[in-house]
Amino acid sequence: MNPIVIIPGWRDSPPGHWQSLWAAQQPGAVRVEQDDWHNPTRAAWVARISETVLTQSAPVVLVAHSLGCIAATHLPPEVTRHVAAALLVAPADPERHALLADFSPVPYQRLPYRSIVVASNTDPFCPVRTAGAYARAWDSEFVRLQDAGHINLDAGFGPWPLGWGLLQSLLAELANPPTALLAA
Repeated sequence: MNPIVIIPGWRDSPPGHWQSLWAAQQPGAVRVEQDDWHNPTRAAWVARISETVLTQSAPVVLVAHSLGCIAATHLPPEVTRHVAAALLVAPADPERHALLADFSPVPYQRLPYRSIVVASNTDPFCPVRTAGAYARAWDSEFVRLQDAGHINLDAGFGPWPLGWGLLQSLLAELANPPTALLAA
């Protein structure tokens, strides 16, 4: 079983947010705790995520939201070798918000693990076309939601069954990888 590492975004995910619910629901899930949720720095956030990933006993599945998605894409290669897959939900656009500028530029290269980006056409923190560009650059599957805002508690996303299903599909793929076709 691949451990789940929950990576909240700027200002954390409050009780009732789908990330908080999943952290309690998924056996063995680990939540990244940042020292400063309100004044994030890339170095501190990446270091804490790296530390969390590297303490797990098996390759992890990242479940990131907002700025947590962007922080995850900044992980160094010695950490990404321990990542099996990622669900990246409502990635932030740090170039549009001065407080998040330390996370710029956003890496635009293929991620070395299976990933799904989920974004909304009404996200106030990242235009859906920017999220789509991230997904293309990262070689991620792209799931576009209609009128879902920032896919957080304020937008009405508590348990979020669709997201839970996406996570379960990633876990199932890792548990049962497709077998290679044998040459005749």
